[in-house]
Amino acid sequence: MAQLRITEIFYSLQGESNSVGLPTVFVRLTGCPLRCGYCDTTYAFKGGEWLELDTVMEQVAAYAPQYVCVTGGEPLAQEACLELLVALCNAGYRVSLETSGALDISRVDPRVVNVMDLKTPGSGEEEKNLFSNIDRLKPEDQVKFVICDAADYDWAREQLRAWDLGNRCQVLFSPALGLQNATELAEWILRDRLNVRFQIQLHKYLWGDVAGK
Repeated sequence: MAQLRITEIFYSLQGESNSVGLPTVFVRLTGCPLRCGYCDTTYAFKGGEWLELDTVMEQVAAYAPQYVCVTGGEPLAQEACLELLVALCNAGYRVSLETSGALDISRVDPRVVNVMDLKTPGSGEEEKNLFSNIDRLKPEDQVKFVICDAADYDWAREQLRAWDLGNRCQVLFSPALGLQNATELAEWILRDRLNVRFQIQLHKYLWGDVAGK
């Protein structure tokens, strides 16, 4: 039986992506090979608890959710994450995966919605982007850019053009909390008529930095 190292399993409102606001169970896996400067889940880098896959599924089922989000850390850093995603899909949940874009998504169950970052220069981890993942994106997947400043915005806008991302999948632009003014980012998107979805982290406005929300 597969085991996974789990930081937390909790029920909350989805704070990001195109399912924002929907009640969702979050399964946060422990560990991440990246160290983005704006990371808000550093507590998931280490520790956690080893749980059998069946135990994870039982804890998820206790909330009777429609939506389940597998997140981290970087969930794909654990091989058993792939088995977890299959099990969640087989159980009838609508499943999303939040991934950094640094690890191969080709083996992710096609029923899963990938919400994949492309790391901007301001993250400090731009060189970790695995651009080959872009060709594996499905129309229902999402690419997310976390914008730290004007230079990040210009870089993200160029990636949008270079990879024709708007015709591949949904694209999300999000201001890095405390670094990029949200209104300013919204005005840039409107000025340049970008085919992207502006988003803020809903959970931060509701609960701040409280873990497990």
